[in-house]
Formats: sequence, structure tokens, C-alpha cells
Amino acid sequence: MSTPLSARLNDTAPRYTSYPTAPHFHPGIGPEAVERWIGTIGAEEPLSIYIHVPFCDRLCWFCACNTKQTLRYEPVKAYLGSLHREIATVSRLLAGRGRIAALHFGGGSPTMLRPADLIGLDAALRRAFGFRADAEISVEIDPNDMDEGRLDALAAIGLTRASLGIQDFDPKVQKAINREQGFELTASVVEGLRKRGVRSANFDLLYGLPFQTRHSIAATVRQALTLSPDRIALFGYAHVPWFKKHQQMIDETALPDAGERLAQARLAWEIIRDQGLEPIGLDHFARPGDSLAVAAREGRLRRNFQGYTDDQCETMIGLGPSSVSRYREGYAQNLTATGTYSRAVNAGGLAIARGVELTDEDRARGWVIEKLMCEFGFSSSEAADRFGEAAQGIIAEARSLAAARPDDLMELHGDRFVVREADRPLVRLIAAQFDSYLATGKGRHSAAV
Repeated sequence: MSTPLSARLNDTAPRYTSYPTAPHFHPGIGPEAVERWIGTIGAEEPLSIYIHVPFCDRLCWFCACNTKQTLRYEPVKAYLGSLHREIATVSRLLAGRGRIAALHFGGGSPTMLRPADLIGLDAALRRAFGFRADAEISVEIDPNDMDEGRLDALAAIGLTRASLGIQDFDPKVQKAINREQGFELTASVVEGLRKRGVRSANFDLLYGLPFQTRHSIAATVRQALTLSPDRIALFGYAHVPWFKKHQQMIDETALPDAGERLAQARLAWEIIRDQGLEPIGLDHFARPGDSLAVAAREGRLRRNFQGYTDDQCETMIGLGPSSVSRYREGYAQNLTATGTYSRAVNAGGLAIARGVELTDEDRARGWVIEKLMCEFGFSSSEAADRFGEAAQGIIAEARSLAAARPDDLMELHGDRFVVREADRPLVRLIAAQFDSYLATGKGRHSAAV
């Protein structure tokens, strides 16, 4: 007997931006292991670099990122000194191997950096690492930080893709999440970026926020679309006050219930789709000619800690506190506290706190979960060809799942397991069926819809 969708709306699940997920990282992975992993990187291997800036000049109450508020620039300046040292250490370990194909600045608010410091950081990265001529440079932007000098600095570092946090334009919602940001401000930043030749503008929107309604989210989406974004990420607000204490500032009685969250998501989805953006995975949209849409059509869509991406690099090196790196051998995460991170890298070493080394089964399960998250299905024959014996048990699990509940969530079409279109909002719950770690962990997760 299948369980109706309405009965699953309050279920929780990981977001599956990695497998195994971060709650299953452990301290048995340290600097020595990561040094070995870096040593296996090929001479011309394409690499991604993620730079974490763990500061904001205001703390948005909805945020679940690793960041802290500061109104003084001195802590930011001191942190940059440590970041430069970590860059130098990783460069030494790479010894000229690898070529940067993608560089992403996240946070926190990377646009807090003063123009000269952003340009200096970019120069240090280019001295330390070889860059491909077509490297994509992306930056997460808080429009409230922006001025002419910062816009010029972003152009100077070769920004190709800007990701602007919007969340919601409704003043009542903005006040409830401590994120006041007018439409006119956002429009002026988009115009300033395009005048400087930045070819792609991406918007982050949220549903499920306090005081948000279908009417208000529809108005926000329509306003955002007037700015012609190339991509939209439509995320469900993750209310995790046990993990991020500042979320306790949000009035839980003002949060929409699970049914309303789903209705908001579907309404926003329809409006965005009707304006010509193609749905990508669970919660992204892109113009048909955008590289993300092309990757999705060609079966090359990937998922990592930045969400859906067309980045094909197998190795992503995270720099800064809490940053996660992905190597062929496994995952490694830096120390979270800025102070302890700085002491480790200032001493000339890596700042690895924990991680996980992948088994053959982990790789097979990770591939299945990524395919479900990106394509809402996977081929059993492709899984077997890629992973051999390690895939056989997983394929058997999938067959059992489809046979036991033929009308529920996943169906078997030939050799392909497919999530029904109506059930795609619950794909995280389906992916969780293949997570062998989930039952053994103590991590708490956000709502699956």
C-alpha cells in the first residue's frame, strides 16, 4: 500500500550535496591523509577551488551557513592573512600540478571584502595555481554590500557568474528574517554587473519563510524575473534552530506548514517555468542556452556543496574554515572555528578537522544518489558497468523497492529506475533509501520539501 504524498511532507532527509553526508565525517581523516590525496592529483587535472569568507556585516536569521557578524574590518583582515597562508601551503603540496577550471567565493559574505583585498586575494591565487583560460569565476553577492568600487573589483578578477541572494522582496518577510533589501537595490547591482561584462546573473529565492504566502512568493518571483536572471535557485527554508541558534530569532508560529510550503514551491515553479526557464534537478532553473541547462539535457549535471552545477571537476579543494574538499579518495573538512583554523594554517600546515575515505560501495551509492538528485532516475546497467560487484546489492535494493511499492515514488522502466514526476519534490526521501549511513548517524535534518 503506497503512502500518499501528503503523509510524507513532514519527513526529513539530508540535502545530499555529498555522500556520505557531513554528519558521517570523522576525525580519523587528518592532514596526513589529505596530503597523500593531494599527491595523487594529475599534472593537468582540472580543479575547482572554493574560498570561504566566514563573515557578514549583518546576520540573516534564516541563514544556516558557517559565518559570524562583525562590524569591524580588522577580524576580516586578519583572516585574510591566514587564508593566504593556506593558499601557499596547498600550492606547495600541489607542486605545480592541476589547473583551476572553476573558482567560487562563498560565505558568509565574500562581498564584504574591500576591493583591494579581493583583487589581492585573486592575485595570490593566480600566483599559487595554474588557471585554465576558460576558468569560471563565481561570487556570492549580498547586494547590500555593493558599491562602485566592489563592482569594479569583481570585474577586475574576471567574474563570469554572479549569484545574488534575494530570498524574498516582501518587506514583512524581510523584517522577519533580518534581511531588508529593496528591489531597486537589487536591480541596480544587476545592472552594474552587466555593464561590466559579467555574463551570468543567478538569483537565490526561498520559500517556507515566516509570513510568506503564495501571494507574496508569486510577487517576489515575478519581480525577480523582470531582471532576466540566467539561473534561479528556489530553496526551501531549512529551519534548524538546534544547529543554528540565531534561527531561534524566527517566530516559528509564522512559518508555513508543510502543505503550504509545497504549494508555495509548486506555484513558484510554475511561474518560473512559464517564463521560459528550464527546471533543473530538484530546485534550480536555467535559461535553455545556459551551461547548466545544457549539462542537464546531456546527462552531465552534477551536485556538490554549492548545489547543482555543470562543474565536471572530480577534485574540489575548499579553503577557509569549515570548507569541505572532495578528492577521489574521500572528503575532508577544515576546522570550523576561525581562530583554530587560523592557528593551524599559520603554523604552516593544513587545517583538516575530519573527513571520510570512500569505499567502492560508497562510490556506487554516491553515484546512485547523485543521479536521483540530478536526473530523478538511474540505469541499473550503467551502475553495473561503472561499479561492478559494488553495485549489485544496490541494484537489488532498488528492484525490491520498486517491486514492493509499485505505485509509490519509484518505478522500473526497462533497466531504469525512475521517480514519478508527481513525486519529484520528495526525491531526497527516495535518495535516503540508498543511504547506508543514515540509520547509524545522530544528525538531524531539515524538512524534505
